[in-house]
Amino acid sequence: MRQPVKSLLTAFFISSAAGAQVPKIETGFLDRSVSVGGNTYKYQVFVPATYTPGRRWPVILFLHGAGERGTDGYIQTQVGVGAAIRQDASRVPAIVVFPQATPDSTWTGTLANVALASLDQTMREYQTDPARVYLTGMSMGGHGTWYIAYRNPKRFAAIAPVCGGISPEQWTRWGYDRVVPADSGETFSAFARQLRQTPTWIFHGEIDPVVPVEESRKTFAALHAVGAPVQYSEVPGTGHNSWDPAYGSPKFWAWLFSQHR
Repeated sequence: MRQPVKSLLTAFFISSAAGAQVPKIETGFLDRSVSVGGNTYKYQVFVPATYTPGRRWPVILFLHGAGERGTDGYIQTQVGVGAAIRQDASRVPAIVVFPQATPDSTWTGTLANVALASLDQTMREYQTDPARVYLTGMSMGGHGTWYIAYRNPKRFAAIAPVCGGISPEQWTRWGYDRVVPADSGETFSAFARQLRQTPTWIFHGEIDPVVPVEESRKTFAALHAVGAPVQYSEVPGTGHNSWDPAYGSPKFWAWLFSQHR
C-alpha cells in the first residue's frame, strides 16, 4: 500500500531535524581582534563553559598591568582575573574581555578607546546584560580603571581598581595621562563628584613599594566624603601584588555580580 505523500514529507523533515548538527558554541579563552583608528589590536574574550545565548550574561572588562603589555594578545590572560578563572572558573560566571595594551602605552587616550571598543564588540557578539557591565584592573590597569570610569560614569554597574591611583604627581611622572583634567579643580574632590554614584571596591597592599598605598587611601576618603557607595580593602603585609587576594576573594565576586546599573 502506498504511503501518502504528506506522511512521507513529514517523516523526511523529522528525520532531517534529528540528524541536524546544532552549531557548537566555542568557550574558554578565545582570540579576537578589533580595529581602532585604522590599526588592529588583539584581545581575548573568556566565555564560560556554561554559556548559552538563552539568557543575558554579565560582562567584565579587565585591564592588565604594565608587565603584560605587548602584541601577542595572550599574556594579559595570565594574571589577575585570568589567573583567578584558571584556578576556579566557577567563581566567574561572566563574559570577560581582556584587551592588551601595546608596548610603552597606558590605558589612556587611544588604548582606553581600544579597551572600550573590545568591550562593545564583545557585547555585540554575545548575549550580554547592559545593566551588568563591570570594570576592573590592576596596577597600570588600576589607573586605567579610574581613567575610563571617570570618562564614562554611567557605563559601569561597578568598578574595582586594584593598586591604582589618580594623583597627577604620581602618575604623570611615569608618562600616564591625568585621570582628572587639570581644569577640573582639585583632583580628588573633582573625581569624587564625578563617580559618587558608582559602586566601587578599592584594593591595595599595605606595603606596596610601586604604587603608594596613600593613592587608594586618599581616593577612598574623597569618595566616602561625598557619600559614594565605596569600600576599601587594604591587604595587611602585602606589597604590589594585591590582585591575587582581591580576585581570589569569594566575597568580592559575590559583591560584584550583585551590582546592577
